[in-house]
Amino acid sequence: MAQFDDKKYQLPKCFISGFNKMPIRVLLPKHQIYFGVLFQPLSINNIFGSHASEFSDIAVDITLLDPAFNSLWHQIAEQEDFNDRVSVFLGWAKRKYIEWHPQEQLINKFLYAANQYEYSVNKLADSLCYSPRQLSRKLFDATSMNTEEILLYKKYLHAVHLIHNTDLSLTAIAHQSHFSDQSHFIKSFRVFTKMTPGEYKRNKSDVEGHIYLNVH
Repeated sequence: MAQFDDKKYQLPKCFISGFNKMPIRVLLPKHQIYFGVLFQPLSINNIFGSHASEFSDIAVDITLLDPAFNSLWHQIAEQEDFNDRVSVFLGWAKRKYIEWHPQEQLINKFLYAANQYEYSVNKLADSLCYSPRQLSRKLFDATSMNTEEILLYKKYLHAVHLIHNTDLSLTAIAHQSHFSDQSHFIKSFRVFTKMTPGEYKRNKSDVEGHIYLNVH
């Protein structure tokens, strides 16, 4: 079971989810084990024939995209050791090897970088060797967010990191995360969490980006 916003969904046994712009709570029975894999966003279209943006803020049964995942799921579930599960998945992944174009490598690195939230749209496009329009289209396909939205999202992620790892005031965090002012900080935080930075700070778990207890 998963909770997106105020709605609960029955999760398939094997699912894929894209960039989620709101906190998600996964409710697992004690006897179940959650085994997750983080794909590079641009690899999703190469592997499954669908852009990652199609899975944003939702969980989709991955066996509908690739029926072979049903067999892979059983192979992974049969393993008792985490490292054995990883080995099974890596064996599958090696057969899906992708030759990355240098520009695509730059985009993947940007999406996972902990910084670069201070860029402007034009500066980011120049650094990744795309026109602003091309870059926005690439990022939207991968994340369901255009370049401006991604840069705002990165500011939010940086603010979350500072909330978890520093004793800075929320005003200082807004400044260090390059929000124009406190009002912009609060408004942007609400976009991604439906709560104020102060509410998030009071309800955060030990894991960045999670607001629920017992998230490990």
